[in-house]
Amino acid sequence: MTNPDQFSGNDLPDYRPAAGGIAARARAATLPTYLTGLNPEQSDAVQTLDGPVLVLAGAGTGKTRVLTTRIAHILASGRARPGEVLAVTFTNKAAREMKMRLGQMLGQAIEGMPWLGTFHSIGGRILRVHAELVQLKSNYTVLDTDDQIRLLKQLLAADNIDDKRWPARMLAGLIDGWKNRGLTPSQVPAGEAAMFGNGRGGKLYAAYQERLKILNAADFGDLLLENIRLFREHPDVLRQYQQRFKYILVDEYQDTNVAQYLWLRLLAQAPSQTSPRARGEVGSRSDPGEGA
Repeated sequence: MTNPDQFSGNDLPDYRPAAGGIAARARAATLPTYLTGLNPEQSDAVQTLDGPVLVLAGAGTGKTRVLTTRIAHILASGRARPGEVLAVTFTNKAAREMKMRLGQMLGQAIEGMPWLGTFHSIGGRILRVHAELVQLKSNYTVLDTDDQIRLLKQLLAADNIDDKRWPARMLAGLIDGWKNRGLTPSQVPAGEAAMFGNGRGGKLYAAYQERLKILNAADFGDLLLENIRLFREHPDVLRQYQQRFKYILVDEYQDTNVAQYLWLRLLAQAPSQTSPRARGEVGSRSDPGEGA
């Protein structure tokens, strides 16, 4: 038998668990399933629930996975209910995939996330609730491109503008660009308004918006532009949504246009300090985005 006295302190075997061994496996076993497989940076982005988080990474590195896992973690940890999370993306396909992934992560169908969708679908949802405040009715129609061009042709004819020299499609493109920048007819710079119809571009834009109201209709750009106007002209309505959303998450944040950014900024501002509820939510607001 070996005499223990023959070993020096440096000779004693090291029984500490190796890195990645039993201790690491034990820690992993305590994590929720949806957190396993994340690298350290992804895990930090998912589990940091106080304050803004911006995820910057290249294409195909799992940004959308991080965003979806972050939503799952917010819900699973009880930091917010499904109706208190605003998650916006750019396509209906991406929104459907995020919902499906959430269901798989949490082991249940995600039916209670009414505010997970595209910018325009969520903007349209808000607009239907408050349509009368922007001179529409809740059953308003969203015009497609063909209907929009047809309406603009009528306005050009009424103003005796030659549609061959000044095509309706060209005016539609200008109006769409103005709306993407969050500009109402009165906000269009004079130099830009003069670019169409011998200086009548701004006037035609205003006439187009008036005709839309008469028809109880909106175009695609109005779904955000009218939201911005609604929030600016009715701060009580804005406060309602600021207090509703405890977390705001944005997919592909770097691709947002001016109107989308203005809409997000209004919603992400801290609500007015007029109630204990408003004060209590200031510290929990989150505005993570994804960037390439």
